Amino acid sequence: MNTAADSDMQGAILQTSPAPSADGVWSGLRPVASLWVADVPVPEGEQACVVVQGGTVCWVGPQAQLPSAFSALPRFDGRGAIATPGLVDCHTHLVYGGQRANEFAMRLAGATYEEVARAGGGIVSSVQATREATEDELFAQAAPRLQALLAEGVCAIEIKSGYGLALEHERKQLRVARRLGEAFGVTVRTTFLGAHALPPEYAGRSQDYIDLVCHEMLPALAAEGLVDAVDVFCERIAFTLNETEQVFQAAQKLGIPVKLHAEQLSDMGGSALAARYGALSCDHIEHLSAEGIAAMRAAGTVAVLLPGAYYTLRDTHLPPIAQLREAGVPMAVSTDHNPGTSPALSLLLMAHMACTLFRMTVPEVLAGITIHAARALGLQDSHGLIASGRPANFVLWPLGQPAELAYWLGHKPACTIVRQGRVYGVMP
Repeated sequence: MNTAADSDMQGAILQTSPAPSADGVWSGLRPVASLWVADVPVPEGEQACVVVQGGTVCWVGPQAQLPSAFSALPRFDGRGAIATPGLVDCHTHLVYGGQRANEFAMRLAGATYEEVARAGGGIVSSVQATREATEDELFAQAAPRLQALLAEGVCAIEIKSGYGLALEHERKQLRVARRLGEAFGVTVRTTFLGAHALPPEYAGRSQDYIDLVCHEMLPALAAEGLVDAVDVFCERIAFTLNETEQVFQAAQKLGIPVKLHAEQLSDMGGSALAARYGALSCDHIEHLSAEGIAAMRAAGTVAVLLPGAYYTLRDTHLPPIAQLREAGVPMAVSTDHNPGTSPALSLLLMAHMACTLFRMTVPEVLAGITIHAARALGLQDSHGLIASGRPANFVLWPLGQPAELAYWLGHKPACTIVRQGRVYGVMP
């Protein structure tokens, strides 16, 4: 239900005046070399600058070699801040009704993820709350979640449906996701996850529900411009390989890219199937096989790692990080924000957990929340790097070294965020 606080939050969002323009010369920056593409190489140890005009980056290079054509532009002094691309949260379920703290308590008392689901909890619990909420209520509930992520430098985010499991309610979730992007000036990629769970009214009739997803729900939502990608939960408690492929075929006919919740609880071969359809990403993948890794490498599919769910579920089966690294499969890291298994609202915390739990290196996680995360959303040409010709999405961090982005626990740096060519956070 919508609370007074939620209403106040929504009102504040809609009444906020536009953020200041970022157009000008941003100097005094320390680049993270692997995440910059400079027009003129920046010698090690030298400060750099980024020039923004019309909301677009138009020059990147050493401060000492700034072209005279830009000398009259407004100046922003970065004061030696570390500059990274805007962060990308490439796997979230941000729009939903209610919460599931009771299930958290059940798991602490010994119930497994599957036992919670079979007891009427899990995804179906969120489906009921989401169906009962209006579009405005869902917007008001999702807004503070998004604000928490944006305050930490997120400049692009994926938001999945999958808690409606009926056309009108899936539409409601996706419409809210679009509204959030417009209200906050952030890049939102919407993913249709109609095949997330079997709705109660289709109990024992999974094929009938898949037919509904493929032939009615997906075409209607795509025609309304609400679908950027299609996802499926392929798992023994969700949908089979055959059912997953039917959804992929429907997406392929509409020219929509696919993604997959794959190999989270068991090895069903979903990643290899997804790779055959040129999937943008396979996500979770704790039980990913060597065959799946090879297929993903050949297809250029990104491995999206979700340490928040791994941690919350107290999983002990690590994803095959070393094998992915050896194969050269790009690895992204995301919050997987959802009410049941990853109520996480800090991408930097996920970066830390990816290092400590999954043994990823600092350069790997920094790439995982920028360049590889952008690729997992099909945004590799516009996000994830600081380079000329791209929309101005970057973050200035008042830190001593890049490793601090993954080092601190619970620290929220007072960063300056340039998102879609506007300045948020601390003004330089």
